[in-house]
Amino acid sequence: MASIPNPAAEKASIEAFRRDVIEASKTALVLVDFWAEWCGPCKTLGPALERLVAARAPKVALVKIDVDKNQALAAQFRIQSIPTVYAFLDGRPVDGFQGALPETQLAQFIDKLLAGVPASDDEAALEEQIGQLIAAAEEATAAGAHEDAIAMLGAVSSEMLERHDLVARYALALVAGGQTLPAAAALETVPADSKEELVVRARAALALAAEAPADDELTHLVAQVTNHPDDHAARFELAGALAARGERDAAADHLLAIIKADRGWNEGAARTKLLTMFEAAGLADPWSIKTRAALRAIWFA
Repeated sequence: MASIPNPAAEKASIEAFRRDVIEASKTALVLVDFWAEWCGPCKTLGPALERLVAARAPKVALVKIDVDKNQALAAQFRIQSIPTVYAFLDGRPVDGFQGALPETQLAQFIDKLLAGVPASDDEAALEEQIGQLIAAAEEATAAGAHEDAIAMLGAVSSEMLERHDLVARYALALVAGGQTLPAAAALETVPADSKEELVVRARAALALAAEAPADDELTHLVAQVTNHPDDHAARFELAGALAARGERDAAADHLLAIIKADRGWNEGAARTKLLTMFEAAGLADPWSIKTRAALRAIWFA
């Protein structure tokens, strides 16, 4: 049996929508989740949305609309299947989807739209402070003052665990200071499927650092490669050891030598190691650009 329209209730729901969605979306991203108690996929989507929105508040707000109790609104938005989510910015819908998306796709959907949300004065001031702190930490790292960089980035990342870029910068500072175990622990707070550039860099740097040898082992590897230049396995191990110590140029020279002599050696392990080094440095880093050019010159010779 169709429910009897209640003009007073419909007027109240429309007024609430105007206030909580239209007006609110002029200062934040508002997600409107059309759902119902009997909808199975809604029970999967709803909690995921709530987690993601809570982690991004106050830049994002969530408004849940029960289509059974708000039939006029559901009809106005032509809701034919649920769950349906609309995203509002500046008083108007800008995007949307139907169905229960995986949480990783939901995060991408939200973060893409957040780029259109203007920062408040307080947020802009906070970002300026964070930028100054990052610059100071980078200067400290360049000067070899790793403990100072670790302290600065550790303090801010612990207060903003949702900022994976800050956690990754902290992990990079730890790796640079030789503290691989704390770096690994820091990165465990970031979702395993994160593809953020700084997270990829930090994980690659940690993987390289894990190969750091003792000084006597490094001496042995240097002697082995000097006396047996065709020993690719020893040269590859030496390259990994040098990369772990931050000696990128020397490590790259050994890897490029292997590729020049036998590009298919050990299923292309030398090239794979170089790619990991590029990830750790960042693809836009001048060292990466220079070394990639050297790799291309050998690869396509």
